[in-house]
Amino acid sequence: MLNLTIDGRQYSVSEGTTILKAARLNGIDIPTLCWLEGVNEIGSCRLCVVEAEGCDKLLTACNTPVQEGMVITTMSDRIAKARRTALELLLSNHNQDCFSCASNGVCELQKLCNDYGVERTALSGTRAQMPKALKADHPFLAYRSELCIHCQRCVSTCEKVSGRKSISLRRSGPLAIIDTPFGKDWELRNCESCGNCAEACPTGALYKKAGKSFRDWEVKKIRTTCPHCAVGCQLNLLVKNGRIVAAEGVDGPSNGRRLCVKGRFGSFNFVTSGERLTDPLIKDRATGTFRKASWDEALSLVAEKFSGIKAEYGGDALAGFACSRSTNEDIYMLQKMVRTVFGTNNTDNCARV
Repeated sequence: MLNLTIDGRQYSVSEGTTILKAARLNGIDIPTLCWLEGVNEIGSCRLCVVEAEGCDKLLTACNTPVQEGMVITTMSDRIAKARRTALELLLSNHNQDCFSCASNGVCELQKLCNDYGVERTALSGTRAQMPKALKADHPFLAYRSELCIHCQRCVSTCEKVSGRKSISLRRSGPLAIIDTPFGKDWELRNCESCGNCAEACPTGALYKKAGKSFRDWEVKKIRTTCPHCAVGCQLNLLVKNGRIVAAEGVDGPSNGRRLCVKGRFGSFNFVTSGERLTDPLIKDRATGTFRKASWDEALSLVAEKFSGIKAEYGGDALAGFACSRSTNEDIYMLQKMVRTVFGTNNTDNCARV
């Protein structure tokens, strides 16, 4: 354990702990913008700077490990001025037309500017002179370059979380640009459309197209489990006026805010599809057509047919196949029914067929 002092109070933390983590473990807030724990810790935004006794320069709290006896100050006139300067530099390359932005109201840059009283900047960034590039050919995702602050959270998320390396920081003449796979050639790129990059973006530069249809304060968030496989990813369904408009990953034990393309973009559109079956159907053998039935009638018919087969041919004439897209709990109950009710071990999962 290492001992340190933060804002006049003494604490002990494990060796290797960063100043940022030490502060947050003890309820002390230090602002961040580019930082994502375990994903992006490059210290580029300079919003997390703090003072350390005996050190002339300000330290980035997100990637500076605690040393024994450190005396840290998290807020002072010098620190506040440095953070305001960092925000002005970010705004110098940033389109401040917030009303057209998908992240208006939930933008982390917007919040920090409000916190530090930065409304405008007199600075003019080099990237601000570049043509505004909108990449919106992807069915779910889009990128507005003039809103990008080059925090690289999307780059690190794509590489370390999704494992695709589809987004990169590369050179364009004298400038660095974020290269995203959402243009006309998106189908030829390595992107798997998971949208984890958009979830990581602190501004509206990289956004989910569905997010343009609502604002955060207009939706109700309902926690649920993704229905598309047995992993059990946790997500919020975002509901506006009684209709599901989007899904977002939350910090569940099996997904840690991450989702795949099905979980993020396939978890809600089918709910209101005109082709969705809403009632059980029973085929009329005489006409070969289906008619609507109640659940009690349909389940009774299935039970009657299964019971008849078992009575005439024995339990081994029946089998149960589970769907690999079902939850583990549903698959468990199916095999239990097959073994105890059917009286057979003929059960398997379609992932193995």
